[in-house]
Amino acid sequence: MDRIATRSVEANGLRFNVAVAGDGPTVLLLHGFPDTLRVWHRQIGVLAAAGYRVIAPDQRGCGNSEMPTSVRAYRLENLANDIIALLDALGIHEPVHLVGHDWGAVVGWQLAIEHAARFRSFAVMSVGHPAEYRRGFEQKWRSWYIYLFLLRGLAERLIRAGNWRAMRTLVDDPGENEARVAALSRPGRLTAGLSWYRANVWQVLTRRFGTTPLPVFGMWSDGDFALAENQMRNSGRHVTGPWRYQRIEGASHWLQIDRADDINRLLLAWFAAPSDGFPA
Repeated sequence: MDRIATRSVEANGLRFNVAVAGDGPTVLLLHGFPDTLRVWHRQIGVLAAAGYRVIAPDQRGCGNSEMPTSVRAYRLENLANDIIALLDALGIHEPVHLVGHDWGAVVGWQLAIEHAARFRSFAVMSVGHPAEYRRGFEQKWRSWYIYLFLLRGLAERLIRAGNWRAMRTLVDDPGENEARVAALSRPGRLTAGLSWYRANVWQVLTRRFGTTPLPVFGMWSDGDFALAENQMRNSGRHVTGPWRYQRIEGASHWLQIDRADDINRLLLAWFAAPSDGFPA
C-alpha cells in the first residue's frame, strides 16, 4: 500500500486525522465501519493524479481521530457537522464532490439533504437513502447484525471472539483485514465504532429524511452481504437532481477495494459530468 500522508485538523471541537492529496477541484471521501480513511488508499492517489484535491478524514472516533466516549456524541447531526467544520478548517468553501461508503454513505445522505450548497455531487456506495434502507423485508433480514451491535459489551466480546475471526475474513486481502483488526484493537476504538450504530439506528429507522437536489450516483455490489439492491436502486425516488445507478459485479461490500480500477474509472467519469451522464 502506498503511504498516505495525513495531517491533524481541529474542527467542531475535536482533532481529526485527515489525508490531503493533490490539487484541483475537491473530492471528499467518507469511510464507514469498521474502516478508517485507509479504505480509500486505492482511490486517493489515482484521484489526486487525475487533477483533484482529495480529502479523506478518519471520522469521529475512528483511526487516529479524537474519540469521544459518550454515545450521544456520535449522533448523525454531529457526524455531519464534523464534515462541514473540516471543510471550513481546511479553507474549502467552494462546493466539493462527496463520496461515501457504508456509514460514510449515511453521513453523506445527511450532508446532501441538509447541506446541499456545500457539494457539487454525491457518489454513494452500498447504503441507499434511509427511507429506502428501512423499506422491505429483505433489507430487514440482512440487517440482523445491527441489533446485535446495540448490545454493549456482548457485541464487543463477539466481535473479538476467536482472535477477531470474523473481522479477519471480511475481504480477500489479508492486509486489509489485519489493518482493521489493528485499528479496532486499540483501547476504546471498537466501542467508538459501534457507537455509530447505538447513537443512530433508531433515527435512521424512524426519522423522515428529505430529498436532495444534488446529482447522485448510487453504486451497489452484488456480493454485499449486508445490503439489498433495492434500497440503493430505488434511492432515486429521493433525488430531485440527476440520478444514476450502477450495479457492480463480483465485489463484496467493499467495492472500492475489490473493484478499485472500475470504481476509480466510474468516479472520474462522474466527477467530469455529474449532470450529463457518463459511459458505463
